[in-house]
Amino acid sequence: MATLQAARALTLGLSETEAKAWGLNRAIFYAAAKRGFKEKAPPRRRGWNEVLRRPVHETREVYFLGDEMAYTAKRGGKTYFTIGGEVQTESDFRRQIEIRFGRAFSKAWKEALTIVKQFPKDILLSQSGFYEQIYKPRRDDLAVKWTEIAELS
Repeated sequence: MATLQAARALTLGLSETEAKAWGLNRAIFYAAAKRGFKEKAPPRRRGWNEVLRRPVHETREVYFLGDEMAYTAKRGGKTYFTIGGEVQTESDFRRQIEIRFGRAFSKAWKEALTIVKQFPKDILLSQSGFYEQIYKPRRDDLAVKWTEIAELS
């Protein structure tokens, strides 16, 4: 999921750094959705001193890729995506996704880009279109194929 989502985001115009953060974020999101989200405690109340120091405090930015929404954080002029208060960065993508492939990641990445680029923009902009037409029909085959190429590298 992470690799195909990152390829989707890159194809739709995000930088490679942002695309990889998006891909990891969406993979985490869908894994959590599959397990069922845990209820999150309401945000803590701010103390009066904090209110006086910073009367307006916005903690989350919202980003839309097509009709799919994620929360963001800015770091060093770059946009990263967050879930559960955790920021997903390109180094997280490298550590959690790329390393699993070993030296074969570039091959899987190129294949993901080739797959995604075959589809019209309206499918890429649609959360359900991406899932139903790109990801779901290929997930099992790609999991087997990419596992094999990772083991051979």
